[in-house]
Amino acid sequence: MGKTLITGGTGFLGSHLVRQLVESGETDLRVMAKSIPGWLEAMKEQGVESFAGSITSLDDVQSALADVTQIYHLAGRVSRDPSEQRAMHEIHIDGTRVLCDAAKKAEVRKIVLASTSGTIAVTKNGAEIPDESYPAPLEIISRWPYYASKFYQERAAIERCKGKLKLVIVQPSLILGPGDERLSSTKDVLDFLGRKIPTVPSGGLNFVDVRDAAPAFIAAMKKGKHGDRYLLGGPNWTFAKFFERLERISKVSAPMISLPGKFAIWGAKAMDSIYRHYDTAPPIEATSVEMAEYFWYLDSSKAEKDLGFTARDPQETLSDTVSYLRKNFLGNGLFA
Repeated sequence: MGKTLITGGTGFLGSHLVRQLVESGETDLRVMAKSIPGWLEAMKEQGVESFAGSITSLDDVQSALADVTQIYHLAGRVSRDPSEQRAMHEIHIDGTRVLCDAAKKAEVRKIVLASTSGTIAVTKNGAEIPDESYPAPLEIISRWPYYASKFYQERAAIERCKGKLKLVIVQPSLILGPGDERLSSTKDVLDFLGRKIPTVPSGGLNFVDVRDAAPAFIAAMKKGKHGDRYLLGGPNWTFAKFFERLERISKVSAPMISLPGKFAIWGAKAMDSIYRHYDTAPPIEATSVEMAEYFWYLDSSKAEKDLGFTARDPQETLSDTVSYLRKNFLGNGLFA
């Protein structure tokens, strides 16, 4: 059967995917990342091989692909900082081109690419619930480097995977749950717990538990159709409802003020400029405020039908996310 390569396997989603693959009986796994953490080294006896390398280096990628027949491509960089646009372009687009070209030469059979629901599922008013057939809202996502780079990553993968190399694209919404050591997805919840969010955005969001997303990726490798996309998500909630649920779980009061979108965005940008003038990080990113004025709703019916995807009770996801963040980032249990 050959080996399975997981790029970005030390990140939030990647670490859950690696562990679930091992628990399901998979062996001959190779995890590629820029640095190798201790927990990954400890999995060597379970058939997990670590490989330190960069997804943008052709030499590294070619070495990582030795005896590989299938790939989970999760390597990426999550940031809302416009100054990281070039870095995200290199990792998402250039790195995907390098990987796909090398994979074709190595006669890899299939790639499952981790993208984001934000390349499709974002609207101005929330009246529509996008599925995989929804046209990419380029006039919206082009203003945010992360989502723009992920859109063009998908395009690069589709272009480079023509021929015998099968490609499946999985698009999870905001990923929550325990284990986000780098705060790549759960920082907004941490900001809520730290009372850094001053107002209630007028938009809405969708989120999915990392423990539900990981098995959907495994199913996509086994059953996903070549060239297809699969949206993964849980509830479609307004931010007001999301904050209300977080307040109920955490006992931290939700913000009471709600401003019209244009005033909230203007205020956040003004605050951002002032803080950056004094070379200080603003309490909340202006980009985050702008994004929260949109609706990130989606329909996961296709993944439910084709991949057997199911989303757990959102209360469990939020409760476990809050518990993890409090224990690891807010001091609860720090000296236990």
